[in-house]
Amino acid sequence: MPAAPLEIRNLSAGYGPTRVIDDMSFSVAAGHRLAVLGRNGMGKTSLFATLAGQTRRFGGEIRLGGRDLAREPSAARALAGLGYVPQTRDVFPTLSVEENLLVGLKRRPKTAIEEAYDMFPRLKERRRNLGGQLSGGEQQMLSTARTILGQPSVLLLDEPLEGLAPVICEELMAVFSELAQSGQMTILLVEQRIQNALDFADSVIILERGRIAWQGTPSALTADHAAIDRFLGVGGLH
Repeated sequence: MPAAPLEIRNLSAGYGPTRVIDDMSFSVAAGHRLAVLGRNGMGKTSLFATLAGQTRRFGGEIRLGGRDLAREPSAARALAGLGYVPQTRDVFPTLSVEENLLVGLKRRPKTAIEEAYDMFPRLKERRRNLGGQLSGGEQQMLSTARTILGQPSVLLLDEPLEGLAPVICEELMAVFSELAQSGQMTILLVEQRIQNALDFADSVIILERGRIAWQGTPSALTADHAAIDRFLGVGGLH
């Protein structure tokens, strides 16, 4: 399915009685790329988990292509076109690389698995290895490819570069950029490597205690040293 717009309206959610996402609203146009930044513990992963249906929603709407998914279970959201690559990667350690990828095909023919190998040739070399035998970078490729095989119209990437070698990061970011430029997917990226995120994104939001504290373009954020110091605390971008 082609890229779809994502619109979040007055979304509040959390865990048990605790509200972590508080009255959040933003939108991402079809085919665009949004970077979600912020210090640790400010709600970035919780936002993605909420969009994927893994938290308790207190109110608000999650509109994908105009359809409100807020009351739908996770599986229905995935079928509607929402793809989620979690920070934890969640590969099946006792299944082979190929078996992991087959899980992501949904209703597509098995031959579509070659798309994953075209994206990440390293996975083809490891196709008979178990998921648990892969390096961290290979597991990230596998988790990403498995989700992309389902042809989501909106892709959520939660810290895909965490703990990976620079060469693997470059390989992953090249795939993400190619997907975005093709118009196949709307992509939301949570990433601690701020410069990577800004180089990738069309627009940026910064979260502070479950709310949007800043939003704008990557160039506007680069020029806003006060916002960088206050909300990201990195003392500048390199």
